Amino acid sequence: MKKKIISILSITMCSVLLLFGCGSKKKDTIIVGTEAGFAPYEYMKGNEIVGVDIDIAKAIADYLGKELVIKNMEFDSALMAVQNGTVDFVAAGVSITPERAEEMDFSIGYVEAADEVVVVNKENPTVESIEDLDGKIIGVQQGNVADFWVEENVDAKEIKRYSKFGQAAEDLKNGKIDCIVMDYYPAKEMVVANPELTVLDGVLFKDMYAIAVKKGNKELLETINTVIEQLKAEGKIEEFLANHTSE
Repeated sequence: MKKKIISILSITMCSVLLLFGCGSKKKDTIIVGTEAGFAPYEYMKGNEIVGVDIDIAKAIADYLGKELVIKNMEFDSALMAVQNGTVDFVAAGVSITPERAEEMDFSIGYVEAADEVVVVNKENPTVESIEDLDGKIIGVQQGNVADFWVEENVDAKEIKRYSKFGQAAEDLKNGKIDCIVMDYYPAKEMVVANPELTVLDGVLFKDMYAIAVKKGNKELLETINTVIEQLKAEGKIEEFLANHTSE
């Protein structure tokens, strides 16, 4: 009888622990997916991933009182990860497009991006102006909005797609491609790191960067919007850009 009572008490205690212990346990981390080859938004500084997007991600985590976990992956993989729930949100210079908006939800925009053309810094380059892209071999980041823009608007000889802009820069210097289409700030950082390259005058198109979350995750989206609105009101986005650019 004594053993039976102890057994019943044990079961009861376990049930209580399961009900209250597990029920009250909250996730104390939040995971951001990014691609650390897109300075100044996300890049490697020693062994640490830093950048404008990482500063924004940290502000989101701080607001929620959670520890930020950064997952570095290829750009396309990051977008897939937020759709399947492997990461909570993506901060990786993600442009808002109608196609993406069907597969994930976006925060309000935090930076307007202006895409430009990077070429070799020499007399009589293969591409002399932003109107001179037809018939050329053009480098873009795989899955980036520039990839889609070039596909739809340029009669290119070839579109060469890269997972990392670093390899695109090397191929441009070695004559394997004629130019790279990319955002203004990363283009400027590429030129600083590679004096053999330069940015042509003029803007091809503009788009807006935002944070991506899983479709239907309204609670997290509202929180992220609140944080971005606060950062913008306080001038923090401009501060983040200044901290991570060479200008």
